Amino acid sequence: MRLPCDAALVLIDLQRAIDDPKWGPRNNPDAEKAVASLLAAWRAQGLPIVHIRHDSTESDSPYRPDRPSHAFKPEAEPLPGETVVGKATNSAFIAPDLERALDAFGATTLVMAGVLTNNSLEASVRHGGNLGYRIFVVGDACWAVDKYDLAGRLWLAQDVHDLSLANMHGEYAQVVTARMALAAASTAMLRLRRAQRRTAQAPG
Repeated sequence: MRLPCDAALVLIDLQRAIDDPKWGPRNNPDAEKAVASLLAAWRAQGLPIVHIRHDSTESDSPYRPDRPSHAFKPEAEPLPGETVVGKATNSAFIAPDLERALDAFGATTLVMAGVLTNNSLEASVRHGGNLGYRIFVVGDACWAVDKYDLAGRLWLAQDVHDLSLANMHGEYAQVVTARMALAAASTAMLRLRRAQRRTAQAPG
């Protein structure tokens, strides 16, 4: 895995609303820790970060802007100055705001995580892949919930999560671990700093 130094971290819908019991049992209870480690690394390296916030228009959604649960989860709370892009659809790319933010960073490679794996994350990854972005999905920094299929069969959250990652991998994105993403981000910044030193030392 090799990241450019402009690789943007894009976090999808990591708001308190996702903890509402209405969603049902989830997998990957350590996902928030992985998200926090990614954020810490991107901030330390000065790499671009975009927080996607779901602003639901549905009357009963915990993601509605007028609900306390609309707030970001503490592990994913944006810092002052970090980019926040609102959306009211599954894909974060439906409105032009995300592409504009990425263009401002000069980012063509995205490291993506968030919720739900098979819903807004997958929708955004598929859309971004079709737009031509190079995308890495951090599989242990996202999660799914139990889901019934049309025949009434219950699929456990881990199965839903695994199948969603398989849908994305190799077609729209490359699925990686948080450890892989952290190592790649560190290497990208080392390459940038070496290039900056060579430029500074070059004869004028």
